[in-house]
Amino acid sequence: MRSLITGGRGFVGTWLAEHLRSRGDHVVQIDREVEITDPGAVLAALEDSAPEAIYHLAALTHVGRSWDEPLQVLEVNVIGTAVLLAAARQCATEPRILVTSSAEVYGAVTDPSSLPLTELSATAPLTPYAASKLAVEAMCTQARLGHGQHVVIVRPFNHIGPGQSPNFVVAGLAKRIVEAERAGAATIPVGNLSARRDFTDVRDVVRAYRLLVEQDAPDGLYNVCSGRDVAIDSIAGTLLELAGASLALEPDRGLVRAVEVPVLWGDPGRLEVATGWTPEIALEDTLADVLNFWHRQLG
Repeated sequence: MRSLITGGRGFVGTWLAEHLRSRGDHVVQIDREVEITDPGAVLAALEDSAPEAIYHLAALTHVGRSWDEPLQVLEVNVIGTAVLLAAARQCATEPRILVTSSAEVYGAVTDPSSLPLTELSATAPLTPYAASKLAVEAMCTQARLGHGQHVVIVRPFNHIGPGQSPNFVVAGLAKRIVEAERAGAATIPVGNLSARRDFTDVRDVVRAYRLLVEQDAPDGLYNVCSGRDVAIDSIAGTLLELAGASLALEPDRGLVRAVEVPVLWGDPGRLEVATGWTPEIALEDTLADVLNFWHRQLG
């Protein structure tokens, strides 16, 4: 299968490209060398690669930063998606398209009986990033209904693994633990440890993406998640235990989001029925791999 990945050299894109190649796909990765909001540049990239499948990952993804750059987030995430969909309509190959949204579109859950979240759960985006992703979903629905394009939308919950930016909670905790060990420090700064998230290894996530495309799953929405929630303080404790470190966790208001979603926990049932996918990598193994990554990075 000829596959094109936008945002192909980012954290998820790199893992996705590796997985696709391991399955025998011919893969083209485009990233910052192609401006995703430039119709001419995007069309040229698609004409050159003639993809049978497009994985649209290109986006501004940092939730906290979206408060400072809401217009840029909307331009890249929403306009960029519209440009890509329009360019794909001009491809003779009529590619199947997978577009990444986010579980952030669900917003804050106040009623525990509404958990786990399904694709039919109400959406109530709290952040500019989440709002942009809900708008992305609307663009995809319009492309499917108005133009007959084959578009799958994925709502990944928190995905983690080696190589992720320390701007994200698990990678940031692991990096600060390794730095504190090297410096002989007694504490590490932390943000909100009470939040609960549904974590999946990025290597399991990209496997789900290809299965949805390969098996020609029905168009529409799919949660990509483990089906269980874990508190951030539990993640921090496991990382400390794996590192063999005795470090105090020191609250740092600079690491707390302006608006925090207390809990996100999803139901992957629709994905499982459509593809047979289930997570294969245990959370503790993922955390060990993340720690080992930072040990290598920091020497």
